[in-house]
Amino acid sequence: MDEHDFRKKCDAALESLKKRLLDLGDELGFEVEGQGDKLELLFEEPEEARFVISPNSAVRQIWISALITSFKLDWSDQSQLFVLTKTGESLPQLMSRILTQQLGNPVTV
Repeated sequence: MDEHDFRKKCDAALESLKKRLLDLGDELGFEVEGQGDKLELLFEEPEEARFVISPNSAVRQIWISALITSFKLDWSDQSQLFVLTKTGESLPQLMSRILTQQLGNPVTV
């Protein structure tokens, strides 16, 4: 995948994710901030935490730093989504899992 194709797919994935996270943030009490291509989720409850979601163009991945872990998602031609290769989770599925862990209640992104 070339740089332009990656940017197009990444921008679409992050924009869709941001819209859903803004709705969830209002509902569940966390902040969503975006600067450039980076998204940050800020939590005060149940404990202070920050999740960072950003593209890494050099390796054509979306990186998520959350729950003291770094998640690196690759584009999957088969599913047409960014996927965590280790688990097979798509970007929304992974975000659902880590938000559920952070908040202690089931969350679906």
